[in-house]
Amino acid sequence: MKDLPGVHELLEVAVSSVGGSRREGQDRMADAVRRSLSSGEHLAVQAGTGTGKSLAYLVPAIRHAIARDTTVVVSTATIALQRQLVDRDLPRVAKSLKTVLGREPTFAILKGRRNYLCMNKLHGDMDDDPGDEQLFDAFAVSALGRQVKRLHEWSSDTETGDRDELVPGVPDSAWRQVSVTARECLGASRCPVGEDCFAEKAKAEAGRADIVVTNHALLAIDAMGEAQVLPEHDVVIVDEAHELVDRVTGAATAELTAGTVATAARRCGKLVDQDTADRLAESGEGLAAVLEDVAPGRWESLSPAAAGALNAILSAGAACRQAMGANKRSDDADPEGAAARKLAQAVLDEVVDTAARLLETFSETDPARRRDVVWLGEQGPDGSRQKVLRVAPLSVGGLLRERLFNTRTTVLTSATLALGGSFDALARQWGLPASAPSPQGATPEDTGHGPVQDPDAPRWQGLDVGSPFAHAKSGILYLARRLPSPGRDGLAPETLEEIEGLVRAAGGRTLGLFSSTRAAKQATEALRGTLDTPLLCQGDDSTMLLVKRFAEDPETSLFGTLSLWQGVDVPGPSLSCVIIDRIPFPRPDDPLVAARQKATDARGGNGFLSVSATHAALLLAQGAGRLLRATDDRGVVAILDPRIATARYGGFLRASLPPFWETTDREKVHGALRRLREAS
Repeated sequence: MKDLPGVHELLEVAVSSVGGSRREGQDRMADAVRRSLSSGEHLAVQAGTGTGKSLAYLVPAIRHAIARDTTVVVSTATIALQRQLVDRDLPRVAKSLKTVLGREPTFAILKGRRNYLCMNKLHGDMDDDPGDEQLFDAFAVSALGRQVKRLHEWSSDTETGDRDELVPGVPDSAWRQVSVTARECLGASRCPVGEDCFAEKAKAEAGRADIVVTNHALLAIDAMGEAQVLPEHDVVIVDEAHELVDRVTGAATAELTAGTVATAARRCGKLVDQDTADRLAESGEGLAAVLEDVAPGRWESLSPAAAGALNAILSAGAACRQAMGANKRSDDADPEGAAARKLAQAVLDEVVDTAARLLETFSETDPARRRDVVWLGEQGPDGSRQKVLRVAPLSVGGLLRERLFNTRTTVLTSATLALGGSFDALARQWGLPASAPSPQGATPEDTGHGPVQDPDAPRWQGLDVGSPFAHAKSGILYLARRLPSPGRDGLAPETLEEIEGLVRAAGGRTLGLFSSTRAAKQATEALRGTLDTPLLCQGDDSTMLLVKRFAEDPETSLFGTLSLWQGVDVPGPSLSCVIIDRIPFPRPDDPLVAARQKATDARGGNGFLSVSATHAALLLAQGAGRLLRATDDRGVVAILDPRIATARYGGFLRASLPPFWETTDREKVHGALRRLREAS
C-alpha cells in the first residue's frame, strides 16, 4: 500500500481548486468514508444540500484507489449527477490532486451496452423490426428513416458512441436500429468490427480507471449476472442511495407481451423451419387471447388458461432453440448470419426465460413463500397500449446483501436517508440489519448497531452530517390543517383558494409539486386566468426549458409532477414557496406496493409504515429540499394535506423533513412571503 497524504490534506487541496471553502459536515463525511474504506465496514451518510458530499466521498475514494492500486465504482441514479461528476467534479479534483498524489487520478463513465452505438448493426443487415404500429404508418416509417440517417451521419463524428452525447436525441425506436443489448452482442472477438466497438472501448477505459462512474441499473445487472459487467473493484459508493431499491427492482423486473413473442417468432422464422416458427407465433396469439378479457392487476394465482398459454410459449420457444442449434452455421464464416442469430436468440431467450419465471412463481403454492410478484398491466415498455405481464422481486434486500454488501465495502449517501429520524426504514429495504436510534448529528461511534440477531449480517454505521443551512431560521413549514382531506374528485375549492393565496403572497416565485398530472393541470387552469403573475405547467414545453424560464423570471410560477420533486435546483429569489398538494403515497392498487405491504404485515411488521409511508416520506423530503439551495435562500414549504398534522403517521413524515419552523397559521405564512417578495 502506497504512502500518501491524509484525506484532510487532499480535501483541502480539492476544495481550494473549485473555489470553495471547507465545511464541517464535509470534513466529517470525508473522515467517515476514509474509515469505512479502511475497515471494510459499510457506511450510510445523510448529507444535506450544500454539504459538498461529492468531494467528501471522491477524495477518500481516489486516495483508496491509488494507494491500493484498485478501482472504486461510484453509482448514481440520474444522468444529471453522472454528468456533473464526469464533466465537472472529477476533472477538477483529478487535476488539483496530481502534484500531491504523484500522478493524475483517472476516471471513466460506464453505461449499459444499449447506450452505445453498435457499428456492426449500423452498417450490417441487422435492423430491428419497427413494430406493427409503424408498418402501416407511412409518416412514422419515413420519420424513423430520417432519424436513422441522422444517426449514420453522427456515427462518423462521435468519439464515444454514447447516446447521451447526441443532442437533440432520437426516439427509442430509432436508437434500437443502431444499438444492441448485452444479449444481442456478438462479442468483440467474433464481431467483424469488434476492434472499433464503442461499448468495448468504454469498458476497457473503465478497467484502467481509478474511479468508474456508472448507474444503479448497471450496478444491479452486474450483481445479478453471471458475466462481469463492471471492472474488478473492492469498493462501491452509491450516491442518490434513496433511489437504489427502485432502480434495482426495475433492473430485476421482467416483462412478457404477445408482441414480444411475435417478434421472437419473426426473427426465428429466418433461421428455422416455418412450422417451428409458426408454432411460436401461435403461442403468442394464444397469450393475447387469454389476456384480452383479463382486468389489469395483481395475480394471486395462475388460471388454467394462462398456465396453458405460458406452457405453450415455453414449449414452442424450446423447439425454436433446438432448431436454431441444429441449423447453426459457422459464425466465423458468416458474421451477418451470426448477428441475425444473436438478435433472434436474445429476444427468444427473453421470452422463454420470462415465461419460465412466471410459471415458477406459481409453482410455489403458498403465496407467503413466493419471492416474485406477478401482475398484468395495460401499457407496454414502449408506451403502447397493450397487455403486459410483469414479474418483479418482492424484495431486493436479499440480492443486495448477497451480491453487494457481502462482497464489497459499500458507502451509501444522499440528502435523504434518515426517515422518521432513523436510517432503519431504508436499511431494511437494502438488506441491512436495524441500526441504533436517531442518527441526527451523531458520529459513527455514537450510532452503534443495537442487537443484531444474525451474527453474519453485514456490519454498518449510520451518520447524519447535517446541512450548512439554518433550516429553522431560513424556512417555514406550513401545515394547512384546516383544509379538507384530499379526495378522488380532484382539488377541492378550498385547496385551490389556498394555492392562489400563497402564490399571490409570494408574488409568483412558487414551485407547485402535485401528486398527479391531473391535479397540476386543474390548478393551472383554475389560476392562470386569475393570477397577475405568469404560471407555467409541466407539459407546456420540455421540462428543462420550463425550469429555465422559471429560474430566469422571479415572478413566474411552475406547477408539475414527479420529475420536479427531485430534479429542480433553483437558488435565489425565483423560488421562495414550494407547494405540495398532498402526501405522495403510492397508488393503493399498485401491485408491487400492495404485495410488499402484505408481506411485511404477515411478518408482524407495519406494512403501511414500512412501504407506503416510507415512499411518501422520501418524496416529501425530496420535494421540501427544493426550497433551500443556497445559504441565503429563504421561503416556505406549504403542505396542503391536513393528514400530515392530524394522522398517526404524520409524526413520522414530519420527522423526515428538514427541521423548518412549523406553523398552521395561514396569515403568518402570507406575511412572511410578502416580506420576502418586498425584500427581493
